[in-house]
Amino acid sequence: MKNSKFLSLAAIALIALFVSSCGGIKKMKKNADLVSYTVTPKILEMHADSVEVSISGKFPPKYFNKKVIIEATPVIKYKDGEKAYKVQKLQGEKVEDNNTVISYTDGGSFSYTDKIPYNKGMRVSDLEIRISGYKAGHEDKKLDFEPKKIADGVIATPGLVQADAKPILGKDKFQRIVPESKSADIHFAIQQAIIKSKELKQEDIKALQDYINEVNNNDRKEFKGISLSAYASPDGGLDLNTKLAQNRAKSTEKYLKKELKKVKDASKEGFVSESTTAEDWDGFKQLLESSDITDKDLILRVLSMYSDPDVREKEIKNISKAYLQLADKILPQLRRSKLNVNVNLIGYSDDEITKIFNEKPDSLNVEEMLYAATLTNDNNQKAKVYQQVTKTYPNDWRGFNDLGYAYVKLNKIDDAKKAFQDAKKLDESNPIIINNCGVIALMKGEIDKAEEKFKAASGAGSEVNYNLGIVSIKKADYAGAVNYFGDACSFNAGLAKLLNGDNDGAVKAVDCAKDKDAAMNYYLKAIAGARSGDTDMMYNNLRAAISKDASLSTLAKTDMEFGKYFTDSTFKTIVK
Repeated sequence: MKNSKFLSLAAIALIALFVSSCGGIKKMKKNADLVSYTVTPKILEMHADSVEVSISGKFPPKYFNKKVIIEATPVIKYKDGEKAYKVQKLQGEKVEDNNTVISYTDGGSFSYTDKIPYNKGMRVSDLEIRISGYKAGHEDKKLDFEPKKIADGVIATPGLVQADAKPILGKDKFQRIVPESKSADIHFAIQQAIIKSKELKQEDIKALQDYINEVNNNDRKEFKGISLSAYASPDGGLDLNTKLAQNRAKSTEKYLKKELKKVKDASKEGFVSESTTAEDWDGFKQLLESSDITDKDLILRVLSMYSDPDVREKEIKNISKAYLQLADKILPQLRRSKLNVNVNLIGYSDDEITKIFNEKPDSLNVEEMLYAATLTNDNNQKAKVYQQVTKTYPNDWRGFNDLGYAYVKLNKIDDAKKAFQDAKKLDESNPIIINNCGVIALMKGEIDKAEEKFKAASGAGSEVNYNLGIVSIKKADYAGAVNYFGDACSFNAGLAKLLNGDNDGAVKAVDCAKDKDAAMNYYLKAIAGARSGDTDMMYNNLRAAISKDASLSTLAKTDMEFGKYFTDSTFKTIVK
């Protein structure tokens, strides 16, 4: 009997102890609605693949028990799961710990900021605050408060960024028509305009004759014309030299007619163009500058000091020793006619290049082979062409780079990465290749590495700034993204402006895009309408977007940009 009484008293004491330790907490739980919370932003937002939240909590006077510790945990709760932020501990005045202290008499407040990784399930979610409390020293006797919703979430508009980073081709230098020319000089004796037979036996004249015959018999070469320029040296009177240059032109034209008898285009008007120079001071100066003639600097000063040809000639003749050298080395070279045969080399047609590639690709030069890849819109065929380039011309970086470009378009990212690395071995500092390595990093989610590559690729092309704009959106630097995109007309440029608070600019950026009628452009304008409070703009563009891409209906239903319209009958009709 005594033992039974003892056990009963012990049980009573234990219960009393539990009640005394929990009583204050129960009261706090009962009055939990007296605690207020302010959440920033009011609807949670995703930026840089994270959801950050700032919470301010305020406790009223005579609420927080002096001996209690509470653990407050914000939690995003969504359909398929939940994700907790870090725990915030708060304590009463008599607790000996290092947490934020809340006064019983005056109440108090706390501030809290944290972020967690974003996932798509969070698009429609609630932010709850979950509290557990216990009396100091009795952590094993926690009392859980009722969870309290304090915000909605999550606006995930930055996640709409199109990760269409732009690789850059190593462009071909193919020219279907390549200009060619061949020249030769016919020299004359002093004050003579007769062509001596020995002049026609000179190597440059014989080579010119052979060239004319070769062009005339080559279907891939066509004459564009021949320029004939006749000159007189700047010694002697102007009238004499004028007539002399004209007569030399006539003699040369007569010679040409014989050579061009078999050229069918030679009879066309203007096929041979003529010009004469009575006193070739420019040629004189050019030859003099490259000569070793005594006092050449003095003669050059005379040329610069006097423009009158008679004065020039007189002053130069006064330099007697030098003039003898001029008469022997310089002046004879100026008594001439110059012939330039101008020709166009006609390259293969598009059909010929395609046919040759399919039958005998090795016979194409590298520019023709690279050009062959531009003749198809099939990225698999492009890859096939570039593979051939790497085999036939393994030292040309463009083959490997452009193969990587084709693989990016085919979404073969690992193959593209290897191809770009092979290109980099051939030209390590090439900014085009560096940009393309950045594209791979971005597609693999390596944002910092991609940014480093793009910044190192400065000058490679407008694609680099576009790629940096994508990086800036992903890093939540929306002002930076706007700067990189500039006045570009594209979805991403519009998205950057929207995220930077410029709704009108966002609409303009997509309205001037080449693909302005794409579904996502209308969807972006619908968001701009929602943010501006323009329901007509929102509904009209949302209708257009869904009519072009029905899957956007599902997206809109869970897009908190339209959260306050979820129960609206018009909205529900559009997204049904």
